Amino acid sequence: MSRTMTPAAPGPDRAALALRLLLGALFIAHLYWKLAILPGGLNAWWDNLLANGYPAFVPAYVLSAELFGALLLIPGVFTRYVALYAMPMMIGAAQYWLARKGFFFVQGGAELPLVWLALLGIQIVAGDGARALVRSPDPRRLLESLLRRVPA
Repeated sequence: MSRTMTPAAPGPDRAALALRLLLGALFIAHLYWKLAILPGGLNAWWDNLLANGYPAFVPAYVLSAELFGALLLIPGVFTRYVALYAMPMMIGAAQYWLARKGFFFVQGGAELPLVWLALLGIQIVAGDGARALVRSPDPRRLLESLLRRVPA
C-alpha cells in the first residue's frame, strides 16, 4: 500500500507567522519604551539593573535579545534561534519582577514575562511560519551535523 504525502495545512504556518509578528511587535514596543518613554531612557534602565546587582553583561544581553527580536522576528530570519536566544532574558525578567512585586502583573509582577516566555517557547516549536525570509535550520539536522564533527 502506498501513501501519498500531502502538504501540511496552511493553518499552522500562518499561526506561526502571526506569533512571529506579535513577538516582533512586542520587542519593538519594549525598545521604544526604553528609548523614548522611560524617564531617563536607556541609561536609567541600564543603571537600574546595575544598581540591583546585575553584572554589566546582563543589560547588554537583554538589549541584544530585544534588538534581535525586533529586527529578525518580523521578517522571519532564524526565527527559532532568535526566540531561543531571548528565552533566558524572559526567565530573568520573571525572576526580577517576582522578587520585587510578586506573581500577578496587576502589581507589575512576573505574570507577563512568563506569558512572553511561553510564547517564545511556542514559536520555537511552531517554527518559522509562512513567508520567513531565512528559515531556521532544522534543529535535529543541525544537532546531527554537530555530533558528526565531534571526534570519538
